[in-house]
Amino acid sequence: MRAQQGRKLFRPDGVSTDARGEPPWGEIDSAMQKLLSLKMSYKAATGEDYKANCSSENPAPGSKGGLDDTEAEEDFVDPWTVQTSSAKGIDYDKLIVRFGSSKIDKELINRIERAIGQKPHHFLRRGIFFSHRDMNQVLDAYENKKPFYLYTGRGPSSEAMHLGHLIPFIFTKWLQDVFNVPLVIQMTDDEKYLWKDLTLDQAYGYAVENAKDIIACGFDINKTFIFSDLDYMGSSPEFYRNVVKIQKHVTFNQVKGIFGFTDSDSIGKISFPAIQAAPSFSNSFPQIFQDRTDIQCLIPCAIDQDPYFRMTRDVAPRISYPKPALLHSTFFPALQGAQTKMSASDANSSIFLTDTAKQIKNKVNKHAFSGGRDTVEEHRQFGGNCDVDVSFMYLTFFLEDDDRLEQIRKDYTSGAMLTGDLKKILIEVLQPLVAEHQARREAVTDEIVKEFMTPRKLSYDFQ
Repeated sequence: MRAQQGRKLFRPDGVSTDARGEPPWGEIDSAMQKLLSLKMSYKAATGEDYKANCSSENPAPGSKGGLDDTEAEEDFVDPWTVQTSSAKGIDYDKLIVRFGSSKIDKELINRIERAIGQKPHHFLRRGIFFSHRDMNQVLDAYENKKPFYLYTGRGPSSEAMHLGHLIPFIFTKWLQDVFNVPLVIQMTDDEKYLWKDLTLDQAYGYAVENAKDIIACGFDINKTFIFSDLDYMGSSPEFYRNVVKIQKHVTFNQVKGIFGFTDSDSIGKISFPAIQAAPSFSNSFPQIFQDRTDIQCLIPCAIDQDPYFRMTRDVAPRISYPKPALLHSTFFPALQGAQTKMSASDANSSIFLTDTAKQIKNKVNKHAFSGGRDTVEEHRQFGGNCDVDVSFMYLTFFLEDDDRLEQIRKDYTSGAMLTGDLKKILIEVLQPLVAEHQARREAVTDEIVKEFMTPRKLSYDFQ
């Protein structure tokens, strides 16, 4: 990322720029300054110092666990916490500016459509994937028949995944299909052991169970490698060597600035970002790419994971690797509203992939935040607010028919459609979606999981 004009970069004297003329410390230092500003906003809002291991599921002592309209003006986003005071959710345009990424605009979407020869995924058309880093470079490579690969991941903190966890995998599966490229999926069971009250066996067990849900999304076994950090790092010298290279080039002060770590955090947490960074480099997977270091990686992920990859992109040129490109998604809102992400610890904030049709109906009817008016008469007169209505937000993710979605928006906004009608439509969309996922997952045997998680050569047409 090129430094903004007029912004002073605080970096050690004597550090030269990289081959592209970018200051190699720029991304990390920029991130540090932004995070320090965010931490000050957090303290002003909550009266507490921000702690890196304090998530929205486990707020800091004395804090309210959320911010109301009078407490905060800034959205707060990091890999563990997502908070906003707005019922509409995070202001993603401001987040793009703050993180220094690029908006996925109509021009880029049109270019993707030309490259793949088909209509782009509705996640792109509707702005669910809204931000990127270097996607044009990936398209340059694809159009010139040069290779790239996909990398995404999952932090397995419980046996059951929820709908929000599916978003990056649904999109990654589409990317794999249309670009016909290999994919690696990292299960960060080591991270969850370090951050959560889990045993190593529990963390690994969750990784295997979550892998079944991921496989049920339909990934091609011939082009997909799923790996547990607890498993793979001990058996792959090449992966571990890249971890060590990354660790050597990031200081303790930098990870404190980027991730908010404190002096009381374990050394495992402090060193973990290098493990999440390592799959960005192709020679971490010699069974797939042999010793090639020149294959660029494309990472679809929610934007709260971006700090890991700002760090990775800063380190990459200093260890002679290409910077990974990224596609960022918005957050999938909790049923109670878009102020936070869904929480796996609150059963009523999420639709889980294990929920029955009856549970889905009850959760939507009882807990989905409504943009409707207080009375039927007011609603008929003034209409509902799709910008804050969770049922409508969910339909933007899971109802593929653009024309029907637009008609629902018009009917709800005009007052012709009531909240109960909107919730009924959502229930009718979600019940078969979850049931079909459950059926596919039931067909995923332990042997199939083992095959996906076995290091091996994948099928691809790279020259």
